[in-house]
Amino acid sequence: MDNEVILKATHKGVLNIADKKLSCAVLEDGTRIISIAAVFRAFGRTKRGRLKDEVRVADMPDLPSFIDANNLVPFINDELKEFLKPVSYMNGKKVFQGYRAQIIPLMCNVYLEARDQKKLTKQQEPIAIVSDILVRSLAKIGILALIDEATGYQDVRERNELQKILKAYISEELLPWTKRFPDEFYKEIFRLNGWAYDPGSISRPGIIGKWTNQLVYEQLPSGVLEELKQVNPPNEKGNRKNRHHQHLSLDIGNSHLEKQLVSVITLMNVSGSWGRFMTLFRKKYGGQQEFDFEDN
Repeated sequence: MDNEVILKATHKGVLNIADKKLSCAVLEDGTRIISIAAVFRAFGRTKRGRLKDEVRVADMPDLPSFIDANNLVPFINDELKEFLKPVSYMNGKKVFQGYRAQIIPLMCNVYLEARDQKKLTKQQEPIAIVSDILVRSLAKIGILALIDEATGYQDVRERNELQKILKAYISEELLPWTKRFPDEFYKEIFRLNGWAYDPGSISRPGIIGKWTNQLVYEQLPSGVLEELKQVNPPNEKGNRKNRHHQHLSLDIGNSHLEKQLVSVITLMNVSGSWGRFMTLFRKKYGGQQEFDFEDN
């Protein structure tokens, strides 16, 4: 189209996957691109693209030759049709064409589904094997991350994504104080540690503040707790003027906080000791990560 806006490639690189080297790029709007030649290469096709005995779909002339065999068409969904449209982009002073990167896993699905339903020709079976290898190496989102790493775009992405997360989670205005941590949260901590719990007292061991960060705030997206510490610093006595949750957005930040509290309290409810709770918590949230808990 005459009015088509051709974006520039801000990052470019070579994606190494399944023993194949695929040229890739990131455009100025964040679109991740695989070159047309790289798509053919990924599936072991020549630029001509068509295998022996493959019959081209006569009424769908716009399909690229690596996917226009009659027996494959029933497996092409609407999502893949969108990704089969080439994207023009500027690389230096030249215009190139490629496909949005999600085309790779979507193409794999076509060949694997056709294989599962025994619709492949003998000549197409090796491509199904290649698809199996590719799909094990990546997922629809994974391909974007791999390209970001190959092009160096990941550093830009991480900064941008962090800003988006902080904007969603951190409120620009201080929320009025509302009780967000239910008494049961503290009651369970006392029970699991064998401490006497007085519901009328607000005095608690200092370690509970650290545990609260590890159990709740650190389980929010990475960077949120650090930002809370910045916007809500301690005074000269070590006390903070506000509660951290007063700086969280009501719809996203505090909503996530409440869900995390429910999850933690549930694990506490089914635990008979602090050590058992720690085991369950690590299993759910930490994997091999070590938490700074004190096992009393």
